[in-house]
Amino acid sequence: MSVSDLKILYEDNHCLVVDKPAGELTMGDETGDESVVDRAKAWVRDRYNKPGNVWMGVVHRLDRPVSGVLLFARTSKSASRLADQFRRGAVRKHYTAVVQGGMSQRAGVLEDWLLKDRERNHVQVVTSATDGARKCTLEYEVEAADHRRSLLRLKPLTGRSHQIRVQLAHAGCPIIGDVRYGASDRLGQRILLHAHRLGFEHPTRKQPIVVESPLPDEMTSEWISDA
Repeated sequence: MSVSDLKILYEDNHCLVVDKPAGELTMGDETGDESVVDRAKAWVRDRYNKPGNVWMGVVHRLDRPVSGVLLFARTSKSASRLADQFRRGAVRKHYTAVVQGGMSQRAGVLEDWLLKDRERNHVQVVTSATDGARKCTLEYEVEAADHRRSLLRLKPLTGRSHQIRVQLAHAGCPIIGDVRYGASDRLGQRILLHAHRLGFEHPTRKQPIVVESPLPDEMTSEWISDA
């Protein structure tokens, strides 16, 4: 995908927010595949005719198969301030997912203790007494459902690796396409999880910023009947 295909949702001298496509890495890994941060740097270089390297701070990440709002910092000061907001839980993150099956209630809160195996890049639900376990909290609301699947609005109150994917799978509703965590069908390099809104305080102006990414067609409620 070329630089011109990168969809910019918000930008100024301090922040850059892009619409991350599913299947692309947030930042580089051992595969050597091009990442969204690489393309974001190239976009800034082309737009502002900047020679040489462009600095771009990664303050949070979306898993490779996840799409939606992804925030970068354009200065080190902004990166520090934005990262602090994520650490304090001050950033408002909203996701939408299509899952197999249905939740037991129309709305609720999932609380689990998760442990990550870094060698396998795999996360599992464990007891609170497990060494290294971290508590995770996820609010959910069922927007629509039929006998096979449900459309959920999600608000993670913590920011753990693979949190949404693992908690929904543990609740008996794996995200469609997420075979790593129990889904029955693979959708290539994507799963039906989308970061559709991100709210944060601007790192220098201290004003609230809210950025949204429209839902992919396959994640709207038009194809699913109300429960």
